[in-house]
Amino acid sequence: MHSGLKKTIPVSGPSITEKEISYVSEAAANAWYDNANCYNQRFEETFAAYIGVKHAISLPSCTSAIHLSLLALGIGPGDEVIVPDVTWIASAAPVNYVGAVPVFADIDPCSWCLSSQALERTITPRTRAIISVDLYGGMPEMPAIQSIADRHGLVLIEDAAEAFGSEQGGRRAGSFGNAGVFSFHGSKTMTTGEGGMLVTDDDVIEKRVQFLRDHGRPPGDFRFQNAEVAYKYKMSSLQAALGLAQVERAGELVRKKREIFNWYHTRLQDVDGISLNREIPDGLNSYWMVTVVTSDALSIDKFEIIDRMREAGVDCRPFFSPLSSLPAYREHPSSRDAEQRNPVSYDISKRGINLPSGLNITESDVDYITDVLLGVIGE
Repeated sequence: MHSGLKKTIPVSGPSITEKEISYVSEAAANAWYDNANCYNQRFEETFAAYIGVKHAISLPSCTSAIHLSLLALGIGPGDEVIVPDVTWIASAAPVNYVGAVPVFADIDPCSWCLSSQALERTITPRTRAIISVDLYGGMPEMPAIQSIADRHGLVLIEDAAEAFGSEQGGRRAGSFGNAGVFSFHGSKTMTTGEGGMLVTDDDVIEKRVQFLRDHGRPPGDFRFQNAEVAYKYKMSSLQAALGLAQVERAGELVRKKREIFNWYHTRLQDVDGISLNREIPDGLNSYWMVTVVTSDALSIDKFEIIDRMREAGVDCRPFFSPLSSLPAYREHPSSRDAEQRNPVSYDISKRGINLPSGLNITESDVDYITDVLLGVIGE
């Protein structure tokens, strides 16, 4: 076991300092009565400024942010929404919530994100929206995807849950499309424990989301005359205080993530048969999860690698399996011929794993992890 380590090296985890503890303690003592929303307001304003957008709305999860985005954009029963086949199910599930139909498109072999060519092929007369997903810190070709959306009159939601701090063409992840969404789950680069954010430059979307997230009433309503049956999608002051401290440390957190990736890259870049996350020339990858994809020649699947890594005290996660292959979507219309339509998704997903990328990891941990990995794949 690594350096006398008694516990498994975790695959993810946050960086919590005295700043976060201080802000949360202060909120617990003071964020009540007339000050009940002070931390939410500060968090939203600071986050919007960091992303470079007009509005940010704090929510209990990224899933709720996607749900509200779809509702605010008028997506409903019978509408088709294109989603990359490889992503976490939360990117697609809200499409079902609103009665629309998720349609799974293939990913790009380099970015592992939604392929603009596959997107174009997947559009039908029933398509109303696109949810592009920034995977493991990487981003798809957002200008190309935006151009396709504009040409076909489609709305675009950027799921930036995994790409806080990433950039493309000088714009931060989440700032593309009609709305962007973020996750602050405890595994993410910045966290509120659980939580999410919806960002937009559109005043109409912002107003509608504010209304829907508080049981169908606008901010500041004290008459309690709910105009619609809506949702309870609000973030607590304690979570907002934690998020404020985290976003104020955004540069530090992203630099640390990139440093962790560089530790891995230095040790693995010349190893035959494996590839790591890529960074496009005009972009900045925040490398939420350092990810390894093995070549077919190694003849070892992701679950075997993960099992053997865990035996050595190294926790890993599998590259997301195609949504169309999951039991939850196996009988879905878009899944019937997905393996033929989305060959890249089915090929890469079976050969990829996420390596430990928590913000508390050390360079000596990475030495141990890479030694174990190379032993497992037979290098």
